[in-house]
Amino acid sequence: MNAGTPKPRRFPLGLEQVQAKPSAPARELLRPQAHLHMAAADAARLQAPQGLGLDSAGVRQRMVQRLQREGLRDERVLQALADVPRHEFVDSALAIQAYEDTSLPIGHGQTISKPSVVGRMLALLLAGEGARQQGRLGRVLEIGTGCGYQAAVLARLARQVVSIERLKPLHDKAVDTLARLQVPGLKLIHGDGRLGDAGSAPYDAIIAAAGGEDLPPAWLAQLAPGGRLVAPMQAPGGKGQVLVVVDHVRDASGQRFVRTQHEAVLFVPLKSGVM
Repeated sequence: MNAGTPKPRRFPLGLEQVQAKPSAPARELLRPQAHLHMAAADAARLQAPQGLGLDSAGVRQRMVQRLQREGLRDERVLQALADVPRHEFVDSALAIQAYEDTSLPIGHGQTISKPSVVGRMLALLLAGEGARQQGRLGRVLEIGTGCGYQAAVLARLARQVVSIERLKPLHDKAVDTLARLQVPGLKLIHGDGRLGDAGSAPYDAIIAAAGGEDLPPAWLAQLAPGGRLVAPMQAPGGKGQVLVVVDHVRDASGQRFVRTQHEAVLFVPLKSGVM
C-alpha cells in the first residue's frame, strides 16, 4: 500500500455503514417468580398431599383389604384399622414398614403388635355376648398401652377405653401421640397392669398385650357379667403362647367364667410393677 493512500476506517463505523437487521419477535419477559395473584391461583389448584408416601390412607386401605382376604371379616374392626394412621405410632425410620403385617420395635424391649393380631383380638372381643347385644364395646380395659396404637383403634369401637402401661417413657409417649391425634374417650394410666384399674371397674371387655402363665385374679374380678376378656397366655405344657378368651357368664345357675383357647401367638411377657 502506498504511503499516500488513506487506510480504510474500521471502527467505529458510521451509521451509514451499518446494515440493519430485521427485528426479532418480542419475547415474553422471563420472571424468576410469578406475580402474587398467579401464585395464589396455582396454590388454589393444588391439593395438599396426605401421608408420607407409603403411609397414606390408600396404603392403609390396601392393608385392610389384605387382612380381609386373610380372614378378618368384622367390618367394624376393618374400618377402625383403616382409620388409624399406624405410622404415627412408630419411629419415622420404620414408617415405610408401618402397613406391613409385622410387629415393630417401639423401644424399651416392647413392640407394636401385628395388624392381623390386633384385628383378630378385637374381633373376638366384639363377638362376646355383651358386645353383640350393644352392637359395640362398652367400657374396655387395655393392659399394656405400649405406643398407643391399639388404644386408638379401640377408641373407635368402644364407649370408653382405660389403658394401663407400666413403663413411664412409653406411657408418656403414648399420651403425647394420642393427644396430638385427638383420639377421644381414652383414660391413660401409668401403673401395674396386673392389678387392672378397680376405680373404673367393672369392664365390659378386657384385652391384654402381654402374656403370662395365667390370668391375674384382678382381671377376672373387674370383668362385668356378660363381659369378655381376650389375652395371650402360656400354652398348656409351657410351650409358647395361645390366645385365651374368658366369658363372664351369668345365667340361672349363677355366675361363672368360661375359658376357650384359640390360635398360637407371641407376645412380650407380662410383668409386675412400674418403671
